[in-house]
Amino acid sequence: MPKKRENKRIVVIGGTRGIGLETVKALVKKDHEVVAFSRNALDLQFEDKNLTKIAGNATNQEDVNLLIKNADAVVQTLGVPLSLNLITGPIDLFSTATRVLISSMKSNNVKRLVAVTGFGAGDSEEKIHCLQKVPFNIIFGHAYRDKSIQEECIKRSDLNWTIVRPGVLTNLPFRENYSIRVNKEDWKNGFISRAAVAHYITQSLYDSKTYGITPVLAN
Repeated sequence: MPKKRENKRIVVIGGTRGIGLETVKALVKKDHEVVAFSRNALDLQFEDKNLTKIAGNATNQEDVNLLIKNADAVVQTLGVPLSLNLITGPIDLFSTATRVLISSMKSNNVKRLVAVTGFGAGDSEEKIHCLQKVPFNIIFGHAYRDKSIQEECIKRSDLNWTIVRPGVLTNLPFRENYSIRVNKEDWKNGFISRAAVAHYITQSLYDSKTYGITPVLAN
């Protein structure tokens, strides 16, 4: 009889930079089996006995099917570089990769998904301050319109999902007194470290009270 695994196998899509990398580091500290997935995963200069690195394309169904097999949960932390393409578009990475991921999770009977989008995606867009809307739309409009589609894809799925919407990201050290704003009337932008977002993801991953919510994170 095969031995039951005590710790969970967590796949982190986009796990080699930013929030994804911080999440990988936080999860291995909890002694989970962690898979860091990205195009350049094999170049990641971070090692741990619980870490596996897999290189692949998040929009490729075959790559993702192989990735999700035997996973217990998925953390999706996709991003695009601040480049001309971000401003001029079009961008469909977030929605395309999410459709592929949902299909793979259903095929492999993996139910738990934590996806990181951002403040300004979905119905949080209406909470952007009027003075911020013009520059926000110029720089991030294409990406966040696709993030909004991404969120709708997740909400229509039958997964146990949480959509995490961080504010303006920083590389500052972790501070535990960040705000978790679940109620729509409390949503507002603010700064938040990538390490703090990773902390929230790690703490909420197996908390059923976070299923089906879209918290905004900021200090």
